[in-house]
Amino acid sequence: MKILITGASGFIGQALIKHLTSQNHQVLTLVRGVPTQKNEIAWQPSAQTIDAKRLNGLDAAIHLAGENIAGGRWSKDRKNRIRSSRIDGTHLLAKTLAQCPNPPSVLISASAIGYYGDRGDDMLSEDSTPGTGFLPEVALAWEEATQPAIKAGIRTIWIRIGMVLDAQGGALAKMLLPFKFGLGGQIGSGAQYMSWITRDDLISAMCYLIQNNTLSGPFNAVSPHPVTNREFAKTLGHVLKRPTFFPVPAFVAKMALGEMAEALLLSSTRVLPTRLQKAGFTFNYPTLESALRHTCQQ
Repeated sequence: MKILITGASGFIGQALIKHLTSQNHQVLTLVRGVPTQKNEIAWQPSAQTIDAKRLNGLDAAIHLAGENIAGGRWSKDRKNRIRSSRIDGTHLLAKTLAQCPNPPSVLISASAIGYYGDRGDDMLSEDSTPGTGFLPEVALAWEEATQPAIKAGIRTIWIRIGMVLDAQGGALAKMLLPFKFGLGGQIGSGAQYMSWITRDDLISAMCYLIQNNTLSGPFNAVSPHPVTNREFAKTLGHVLKRPTFFPVPAFVAKMALGEMAEALLLSSTRVLPTRLQKAGFTFNYPTLESALRHTCQQ
């Protein structure tokens, strides 16, 4: 297959490209700078420019690009960048693909479980209503930005991604050092739910969704077994054979990270992969201990 990837230089994109090329797929990538490789295509979402001719004849597109939401405190400017990097880029790509003489049959567009907001112990599926606040508002607009592709008949999937676990990057990589030194522990009350997925299972899920041409709409990319933050800390300490006696009080997290701490570390989002499982997808690492042993002990 001829597959386009955006966000190719990111934590997920790099691993996805490696997997797809190992399966002999032809991978093209969108880059913001001047292309230096034959498989690179220029685009500039902020200026709404893209090399549209080179997008004709794709089999599939996987759109992962967007400003890192955990890259720093959420100033007004940073929140604007988070929002515009997702909405403007998604709309540009969807509109351009829709106008291609030979458009791809499927577009997988990243979204996030931030769509559901802070929901306590509620069990959330793809049919659950969106939450309130910055992240749900961004996720709603992010998904809505794919409408040009949907209207053109392109099978469109919103993959609502949870916390992606891999020792090589993302949140887990940042946690490992303090936990390895025995300085890890729960954050705040520890009762907040964390919905997670290994990077390997996320890549498998995206490939599964491409291959099954009857599937469209929202899919939660999370393990079937969400855990509380307290359980997460205890399990990570167990896998690393380290104590977890150093909790981070909620007020410390808020002082350090502000609004971002409330939305990412202290909120509770208990999400299930209802539609993925109904479609027949099987997780290789469904439990947190199996996931952590897989990625931390490779």
